[in-house]
Amino acid sequence: MPVEYRDYYKILGVPKTASTEEIKKAYRKLARQYHPDVSKSPQAEKRFKEVNEANEVLSDPEKRKRYDQVGPDFARYANAGGPGRGGFQWVYTGQPGRGGTFGGEDLGDFSDFFRTLFGNGGGGFSTDDLLRTARTGRSRNAPAVGADLESEVEVTLADAFKGAERQLDITDQHGRTRRLAVKVPAGVRDGQRIRLAGQGGAGANGGAPGDLYLHVKIRPHPVLTRDGDDLRMDLPVALHEALLGAEVTVPTLKGRVSLRIPPETQNGRTIRLAGQGMPRAGGGAGDLFVSVKVVLPTKLSDEDRECIRKIGEREEDPRRHLL
Repeated sequence: MPVEYRDYYKILGVPKTASTEEIKKAYRKLARQYHPDVSKSPQAEKRFKEVNEANEVLSDPEKRKRYDQVGPDFARYANAGGPGRGGFQWVYTGQPGRGGTFGGEDLGDFSDFFRTLFGNGGGGFSTDDLLRTARTGRSRNAPAVGADLESEVEVTLADAFKGAERQLDITDQHGRTRRLAVKVPAGVRDGQRIRLAGQGGAGANGGAPGDLYLHVKIRPHPVLTRDGDDLRMDLPVALHEALLGAEVTVPTLKGRVSLRIPPETQNGRTIRLAGQGMPRAGGGAGDLFVSVKVVLPTKLSDEDRECIRKIGEREEDPRRHLL
């Protein structure tokens, strides 16, 4: 009985020109989809083994090269029903090896096609092999990229404005801890994810290290709030300053600046200070919007009350439009 050809590219749903990263991505997606502990499909176990077998070949440069060289001729032989057209006589002489179990389910062996192409020394599934491959997207002998790591870095709004450096203790998947100096760029946002290439877990079998992803947390500022690249703040202003106008001092992340309050400024009026916001990634900076909050005087004297009455007698009723 002829051995059936397996199109590993079709199984993973990738073209023959697929890069190693594309194969890895496709494998991880399908391995999760058909994992025996996840999928309820009656075909899940079979598909899970097919996907792992395809990845075993295509993620290994040597196996993939051999597969690409003889695969088409193997297909022609299989379609012809025997030797002749393809010029190959395929005979499987290896002995089947059991692959262990996963969650109580027998995972079986590599296909006859795999063992014919690579020999029994090509390797058989084991429970540990499948779990390792499902996590890393690589065969057990192929170079494997190290695990990506994640960590949180907390900074102040002032740090986010000017940029900062932090010392972090990073623990990899093997429990090893190392101290790393990381730079937080100016203009970073709360919740932003920063990728530090090659700073993750160490690779296996000569594989490249993974990446480190920093999740930025910005502590609240006592005065300023952030709105994109802009900043906002409430500015307390005395009644006489709002009525007569004044020059007041305003705190910004660049330092204290002078702000002119125009005469007869209404409570809640917003004044824009251009360029006093957060730095923008493409250059420049946002603005600072200052909201005037008029603070009414207390402990009025009789003279104060008389002055206010006179002002009230001259003023129009502010609620006249509601009547």
